[in-house]
Amino acid sequence: MTIDYRCTMFALLVLALPTHAEDDLQNRGHDPFFQISSAIPNCPEPAGPRVSEAEWMRESHHRIEHGNHCWVEGRCRLPNAFAYDDEIADSTRRRLQWLSANLPTWQQSTLWVTVWQRWMLVQGCVDPGFPLARFMAALRDVPDVERVIDETTAHPERGVPYALFRKGP
Repeated sequence: MTIDYRCTMFALLVLALPTHAEDDLQNRGHDPFFQISSAIPNCPEPAGPRVSEAEWMRESHHRIEHGNHCWVEGRCRLPNAFAYDDEIADSTRRRLQWLSANLPTWQQSTLWVTVWQRWMLVQGCVDPGFPLARFMAALRDVPDVERVIDETTAHPERGVPYALFRKGP
C-alpha cells in the first residue's frame, strides 16, 4: 500500500485553512433587497437579508412557519407569504417612479428596501426635511404589502437603527 503524500498534504492543508462559512453573509432566502436612492453620502449599508449559514439554519423553521401563516389564516391568495415578494418589489419600483414625479423630495435620501413575507423594511438615511410620513404612506399603498417598517435616520452620525453589512476579509 503506497501513500501519496502530496494528496495527504493537500488534504491536511485544506483542513487547516480557516473557513469563513460563519462569516459568509448571503441572501440565502433570495429576498428582494435593493438600494433605491443614494443622495446622502456615508450612509452605512444595512446587512439587509444577508445572514450567515448558522443564522439561516436557526431561522429556517420560523421562516417556513411564518411564511405559511397567512394562507392557513385565510389572509393570502397564495400559499406562502414569500411568494408575493418579487411582485411587491416590482410594484415598489413602479411606486417609486410615481413618487419621483409626485413627491420628488423623497430622493433626498440614501435608502435600501428589503421585501420579506409581504413586509417591506426601509433602511438608511434621510434628509432632516424628508417627507417621511407621506413616503411611508405611499409604500403602504403598494399592493399586497402587509406592513412597512421604518428604520431610517436623519442623523447617521449618531448611529443607525439597523444591523450593518460587514464586508468579508
